Amino acid sequence: MDKMLYVAASGAKQSLRGLELKANNLANANTTGFKADFAQARSMQAFGEGLPTRVFAMQERPGSNMQAGGYIETGRDLDIAMGDDAWLSVQDATGNEAYTKTGTLNITADGALMTSHGRQVIGEGGPIILPLPIEKIEFSKDGSVQVRPQGAPANFLEVVDRLKVIKANNSQLEKGNDGLFRPKEQALVNGECDFCDISPDVEILAGTLEMSNVNPVHEMVDMISNQRQFELQVKLMKTAEEIDERHNQLLRIV
Repeated sequence: MDKMLYVAASGAKQSLRGLELKANNLANANTTGFKADFAQARSMQAFGEGLPTRVFAMQERPGSNMQAGGYIETGRDLDIAMGDDAWLSVQDATGNEAYTKTGTLNITADGALMTSHGRQVIGEGGPIILPLPIEKIEFSKDGSVQVRPQGAPANFLEVVDRLKVIKANNSQLEKGNDGLFRPKEQALVNGECDFCDISPDVEILAGTLEMSNVNPVHEMVDMISNQRQFELQVKLMKTAEEIDERHNQLLRIV
């Protein structure tokens, strides 16, 4: 196969991957706590017979945009927001600890405190289970979970647990395919995470949500750019086909 065709085909494939990433960002423009993914393309030499004179494209996701999104007040008791470097601890699908900015919480029928994505919230002693029935729930600035049992006086609030909120900077966490964040391998010390404990200096904002940090206009421009690149690669593939056909015609003449 002509190297030109291979290079163009790989470029078209990677342009589609870039389109998928940007489309995912755009689809989550209104998802609370969502962090936009970056897209990066780099050239790789195509090795084969002779010198590596041609290159092909490789699309990568080098990281996520960790900047905070806008904050909105909802007034809902089960909505919380955290500071820029603060992350809420939750259980992932395998039962391991992971971190999120999603602050829309719900209470299940058995009292489990869950995020809107179905992740169980972790407290000081593990997954938080509230003593039902309750009339009211409040979150203090330090993350303490206070509830008023059904039938208790209006001014009575009992602390039942504390949200496990850690403090980690952009270089310490990376996003997984499930949208949750976990410590980077290079940020661990002897395989242990020394910043994954409850931080004493984080502040919880009750009745508030952090919105997505996706810039829809920027993502749309990037999508158009990726689309144009895909069309260019397809034209190159067509040109390679035409060159191959003419080459075969010359061979038949000979």
